[in-house]
Amino acid sequence: MPHSLTELPDTTKSYGDFRDDLFRDGFVVIKEAISEDSAEKYKDSMIQWLETFPLGFDRHNPDTWTEENLPAHWKGGMYHGYSVAHEKFVWDARQEPGVLDAFKTIWGTDELLSSFDGINLTLPPPGPSPGPGTPWEHVDQSPHLKGIQCIQGILNLCPNGNVDGGLMVLKGSHVLNEKFFKIHGTEKKAEWGVVPDDWHGFNAEERKWFEENGAVEVKVNCGPGDLILWDSRLVHWNVRPVSKQTRALFYVCYTPASFSSKEELAKKKQIFEARERTTHWPHRNFWKADKIQRFGKADLLHRDRPSTEPELTDKLLKLAGAKPYCTEVEA
Repeated sequence: MPHSLTELPDTTKSYGDFRDDLFRDGFVVIKEAISEDSAEKYKDSMIQWLETFPLGFDRHNPDTWTEENLPAHWKGGMYHGYSVAHEKFVWDARQEPGVLDAFKTIWGTDELLSSFDGINLTLPPPGPSPGPGTPWEHVDQSPHLKGIQCIQGILNLCPNGNVDGGLMVLKGSHVLNEKFFKIHGTEKKAEWGVVPDDWHGFNAEERKWFEENGAVEVKVNCGPGDLILWDSRLVHWNVRPVSKQTRALFYVCYTPASFSSKEELAKKKQIFEARERTTHWPHRNFWKADKIQRFGKADLLHRDRPSTEPELTDKLLKLAGAKPYCTEVEA
């Protein structure tokens, strides 16, 4: 029976499953974590969510798929505001057995905490594609944390090939992470006006260092219902579609509840009850995001609660950190 743990996974062992690829390459695609029918259902839920905003968005009229007709988003279609992290359909996806099982296997426990992350619904623009965007190579783990501390995930909902946008990685860069920071130092540049605790961006010269040391650029392709997992030490970024394919996905991440202190769990409970979001880290680095802006002004569409509240089951409350597991968590 899975149980809480205090040690990180042994990445040097051979497991005979997806963990071998994940630990070697820094990422892996798990096929059909959910069915294609379920993926289509969740994509439709995302579109229905857009329709709750009084902005003139019409799913049947691509001419309305513009900035003016959409709530505030980032880098093409990343939605983090409006309490979207706690919409019922988002929590339903987080509790899909095929998703949870992957993280249970990685961490060796079924006592997990979920991140309160957003969604991505990148719709093709009415006119020509603006292009894939500028790479923003980064890692999402503090250089002061050593070893495999967090595995990020994307639950993909649409066909996602070479020209359909998606996740780009430097394969193998996770094993170079500690060496890079020993050579280059751990000083971080500001992003969004702050210096994030678990974010470090790289410039072209620094990216070249990873490639000269064996890391290889890979576009991670996948199908509807597939689950992408990657080590937070892996250098990665995303690109926008240059095709007319919609990109739709959930950001999912889970770590053992035993990784959190009592104080952190208490704070996570407060964040959940306020229906606020966090970083992708489920057990640490919590912070309250400022209210988002739209076109540089206060967003009049701001919501403090989701449009449809999740069903507060025992399972959900434990994943949210709002109800303790039986195992006692050390401070």
